Amino acid sequence: MRFGPYNLAITLLIFLQCITNVSAEHTNNWAVLVSTSRFWFNYRHMANVLSMYRTVKRLGIPDSQIILMLSDDVACNSRNLFPGSVFNNKDHAIDLYGENVEVDYRGYEVTVENFIRLLTDRWSEDQPKSKRLLTDENSNIFIYMTGHGGDDFLKFQDAEEIASEDIADAFEQMHEKKRYNEIFFMIDTCQANTMYSKFYSPNILAIGSSEIDESSYSHHSDVEIGVAVIDRFTYYTLEFLEKVEKNSTLTLQDLFDSYTFEDVHSHYGVKKDLSDRDPKDMLITDFFGNVQNMIPDNISNPETIKKYLDEEETILSRNVLNLAIEKSKQETSTSTDSLNKIKRVGAINDDIGHSKNENTESYSIIIMGLISLLVVLGLILRPASKAQSIESSL
Repeated sequence: MRFGPYNLAITLLIFLQCITNVSAEHTNNWAVLVSTSRFWFNYRHMANVLSMYRTVKRLGIPDSQIILMLSDDVACNSRNLFPGSVFNNKDHAIDLYGENVEVDYRGYEVTVENFIRLLTDRWSEDQPKSKRLLTDENSNIFIYMTGHGGDDFLKFQDAEEIASEDIADAFEQMHEKKRYNEIFFMIDTCQANTMYSKFYSPNILAIGSSEIDESSYSHHSDVEIGVAVIDRFTYYTLEFLEKVEKNSTLTLQDLFDSYTFEDVHSHYGVKKDLSDRDPKDMLITDFFGNVQNMIPDNISNPETIKKYLDEEETILSRNVLNLAIEKSKQETSTSTDSLNKIKRVGAINDDIGHSKNENTESYSIIIMGLISLLVVLGLILRPASKAQSIESSL
């Protein structure tokens, strides 16, 4: 088939539609971070969740999109030699509690009922928005849980338990109510892998720290504090995440590959059969970050602004292009010939994306202008009768 101007215009329209659809699928990131334990001897569980809290904030997720649930009975405990502080390492290099920790559910508010209500958004009208998970079908959600668990259950406050079926059914309600685009579920507890065994809703990727009948171990104790200060699985997760920046190209598969039995002392597990995407195609920042295109207030020099926008633009263009090509492969039934056309157009756009003299808005204007020109040329080149027929159909 001859690849004329009119066919090129149609191909460009398909490509732009792919970009629009993919971009709409993931527009915001949320994090739900839960420590289900209480009491001083479970210090490490609070350090686990506060460490994750610090990481997602560092990578750009704002407090307004983080739900933090913990007993909050450690920082001001009478046995704490460092009042108002929580550490995850015996060198005391980082105070995890600090001055900017916003706890949404603390103490006896950390219950199974509140956790399920949070996920499904089944609240009364007087529930504050700051304590709700206000996600939609375009939201990626990172859910991290830590505490004491067993075969298909996780303890809450040593008073009640949540079963893997409870979480699975909550996720299904979220799916039916269009409350997420993708979920990344991570759990660090004994027999953790059993907690995702009952999941059945689409677009969920899950990882656990230990197999059935296997414990999840602490990493090390602090002599001054007197108890273990972090768990091994979380420790090595954080060690990897410290290498990640907002524009990182590292993937979740890179994270998974970093775990070894020698480090973790247990067999981690991954459930990926429910996800449409492979972990090697999922950026760490798809869940842990919240990259936004903005210009800091303290930038006033035009050349500096241009350089800043060029850097952001290149990253955005490359990511959008990759997602567009992936989307066209997965969700369209176009022929191999059509896919090759889309890829060729994508390669052209990729070359343009590396230019340092234009921004994303300029690309759209150029492409749309090209489409209009090619459509007009196609009409002129066609016989008059066909042109009239096209005009009447329009």
